[in-house]
Amino acid sequence: MYSIKMSEGGRVVVPAEVRRALGVSEGETLVGELRDGEFVLTTKRARMEAAVRYFQKFCPPQPGRSLVDEFIAERRAEAAREDGDT
Repeated sequence: MYSIKMSEGGRVVVPAEVRRALGVSEGETLVGELRDGEFVLTTKRARMEAAVRYFQKFCPPQPGRSLVDEFIAERRAEAAREDGDT
């Protein structure tokens, strides 16, 4: 646990040990979130990895499968059907 003092303008300094553990350096953007009365600070990379894990529960990766290609094929088929209706 770390004790961090807030300075003028609401500024805080993330301790060097924490920055090293997170793998962040000066100038990088961190992401903060209010959760149940706490302010949780994470890296963009960690948030992206969490999002990937979340969505993989619903659509697990499959070798050779491209969701983008599937989406494009669906849109083209839908457009072809719409063209046939006019």
